[in-house]
Amino acid sequence: MTDQAKRAARVVGLLAVEYPNAACELDFRLPWELLVATVLSAQSTDARVNTVTPTLFVRWPGPGDLAGAPQAEVEEVIRSVGMFRQKAAALRQAARIVAERHGGEVPADMEALTELPGVGRKTAKVVLGEGFGIAAGVTVDTHVRRLARRLGLTSLEDPEKIASELEDLVPKDEWIRFSTRLILHGRRVCSARAPRCEECVLEGICPKVGVER
Repeated sequence: MTDQAKRAARVVGLLAVEYPNAACELDFRLPWELLVATVLSAQSTDARVNTVTPTLFVRWPGPGDLAGAPQAEVEEVIRSVGMFRQKAAALRQAARIVAERHGGEVPADMEALTELPGVGRKTAKVVLGEGFGIAAGVTVDTHVRRLARRLGLTSLEDPEKIASELEDLVPKDEWIRFSTRLILHGRRVCSARAPRCEECVLEGICPKVGVER
């Protein structure tokens, strides 16, 4: 086992103890709601998205409802999340496809999901993992990318290449929660500019790549 693989195993174990009940911080009840919330979260925060989705889901509960919603009304509801015009258009188009091609049910399939407007592989992995319990891969958002590099688990820049490298290092049955735990750790402890290393459960094994000392 390489040093990188040994460190990855330690990271997985320590984060599992630190965040035993780690879960996605987007509020949702159904895979459709998770898909919508995840699309909205691009270049926004989960907390911000959680302020607009209650109204969105009451007014347009399912794909068929959102598909027929006026663009301007959807824009108004989600305006605070940023890029609201593009997201409103993408969600209405995705809703139409889900309603017409998939009987109103979100497909539990990577290829079908990534054919939906606004849904890339990262979003699809979140929906499959959190919505269906399917480990389709490690989700690499800005936090996972940053922490994976800081921990010396990758030196790559491209999110999909980082995902592939992490998937080789982390057992498949840990992929879903590993992503979630890294995200939580990045938000709560290992920030980009001022990481609280003295409070970090990984301090003893972290090479602190890019951290000013």
